Amino acid sequence: MRFLVFLALAFASAAQADSIERFKTFLRASQSARADFEQKVYGRGGKLTQEARGSFVFQRPGKFRWTYAKPVDQLIVGDGERVWIYDRDLNQVTGRRLSKALGSTPAALLAGASDVEAAFELKDAGSRDGLEWMEATPKEREAGFERIRMGFSATGVEAMELLDHFGNTTQLRFRNLQRNPKVDAAEFRFEPPPGADVLGEK
Repeated sequence: MRFLVFLALAFASAAQADSIERFKTFLRASQSARADFEQKVYGRGGKLTQEARGSFVFQRPGKFRWTYAKPVDQLIVGDGERVWIYDRDLNQVTGRRLSKALGSTPAALLAGASDVEAAFELKDAGSRDGLEWMEATPKEREAGFERIRMGFSATGVEAMELLDHFGNTTQLRFRNLQRNPKVDAAEFRFEPPPGADVLGEK
């Protein structure tokens, strides 16, 4: 019986090392990345409430550009000092300092500094859909979600799942992932369009 318990613990430790090590390898090996994504949002009862497509690019530390196509026409830019959220339909811009906006957010896992364990509790979440999953729980209580799951294949991150405090689940699937592409610094610059309503920190 003790031997079986030992085997179970050893297997669990190996699984945890696998998923978390894949994540840390991704951080070490990817100073920048670019990909397309598909996003689906499910309500508490599992009903699909929203679908969107888009693309993202990031460069560590703290620079990223997350572009949504229709029906969610939104742009999110991290310029290394601030995070800007531009809603084209509302012609509204929200700005926050990067240190306040990035600390325990999904973007921190992709574009933040390598020491993410200062902001997140990391643990293995097993295998599913051919991927090894890691779960990250933010240490800050004011984060806008309860936990994030990241799914890894042998080539890198392929999926993310975000669970918020209202019971909603946002699923992201990445395609055409390029690691360490050439990145134009202009992609991480943002100026509020003339006439836009600017909220938060300018």
